[in-house]
Amino acid sequence: MKIDTEKLINRFKNYVKIDTQSSEDSPSYPSTEKQLELSRLLLKELKELGIKNVKQTKHGYVFATIPSNLPEDHPVSVPAIGFIAHVDTSPDVSGKDVNPIIHKNYQGGEIILPGDNSQKIDPKNDPAIEDCIGHDIITSDGTTLLGADNKAGIAEIITAVEFLLDNPDLKHGEIQIAFTVDEEVGTGTKYFDVKQFGARYAYTIDGETAGELEDETFCADTVTITIKGINIHPGYAKNKLVNSIKIASYLIDQLPSDKLSPETTEKREGYIHPNSIEGGTEVTKIKFLIRDFTVEGLKEKENILESIMENALERYKGAEADFKVDESYRNMKYILDKYPHVVDYAMEAIRRSGMEPVRNLIRGGTDGARLSFQGLPTPNIFTGGHNFHSKREWISVQDMEKAVQTIINICKVWAEKGDVNEAQTK
Repeated sequence: MKIDTEKLINRFKNYVKIDTQSSEDSPSYPSTEKQLELSRLLLKELKELGIKNVKQTKHGYVFATIPSNLPEDHPVSVPAIGFIAHVDTSPDVSGKDVNPIIHKNYQGGEIILPGDNSQKIDPKNDPAIEDCIGHDIITSDGTTLLGADNKAGIAEIITAVEFLLDNPDLKHGEIQIAFTVDEEVGTGTKYFDVKQFGARYAYTIDGETAGELEDETFCADTVTITIKGINIHPGYAKNKLVNSIKIASYLIDQLPSDKLSPETTEKREGYIHPNSIEGGTEVTKIKFLIRDFTVEGLKEKENILESIMENALERYKGAEADFKVDESYRNMKYILDKYPHVVDYAMEAIRRSGMEPVRNLIRGGTDGARLSFQGLPTPNIFTGGHNFHSKREWISVQDMEKAVQTIINICKVWAEKGDVNEAQTK
């Protein structure tokens, strides 16, 4: 399977040069108008490939349909399969004036980024780079992130689509494409209409290391504790003032220092993370991110936090507090376990692309987590990128090629094997 690597690289380089940083503070949707610059470019490129059914929704999503080329007497029922990536980059690091640099034929050692010599890819801290000896590595110049999250996924999807269109003898079912906005600020699927999209199953192309397939995410809630104290002129405050800032400080200090935090957990361990705090003497609001791989684990951590809050109120008489839980997303494995062939087919596609698949979990969430619970089972496939949301972000060109091959092979596997679930219900 010969991929047009030059086109793949050029697409990626063009995409990352467009600043599409989303914003957590914006009331609009998408959160930044500049995301739509890339969306409009993708709309144009898809049409230029000859795809007739391409549209941009009023919320900024780009949808496209590649019709099935299977014969009418095809022996198995093949559903529409979707591939999804997001146009926005993280608010954490600047995505303006990205200068992508290709380090050809990497032979080991540090890669010093020329725009800021303090930024470097160091095998001591980044052992994944040692698996890419002989590869062409793309980085930024060290002054911005690169944007492989998720512009690599976009470039890989479009390159795979072009390959399928140029090779009509390669049989596939209907393919649906979606490029979303605002994934990085947690609202990528806020207005995503699964019925309008038209796929039965889908894959986000938004993972990292080549060969990885992720079918499990955190369950996530946000807890907001609003502490109400009593504000009195400090000159006359003895036995009257109840300072909500001090209560908030005490509450946070009661969290365990050796467990249950992002900095002390890994793998399947969840956490309670005080993510933001604002307020004054009278009212202070703290937002906590609660994460676990099970709903039961979430509840346990919320109970711990609520107990700490109640103890704080016992200590500071006269204060009041409100404990509010908002659901963010749930572990997509709850849904994907009902459709095991969706993951199995992707693993087979990875093998056909010359890799041993690694089934992994995400200590975070994806568009696929929410989409799975909206009726569109959606695991996550690698892009080949590393160090996302960082000035040290990098990606291997050869691993990007493997991602393109995997997308194509997913289409082939579905065409060969069909929808097991549908066959079982007949």
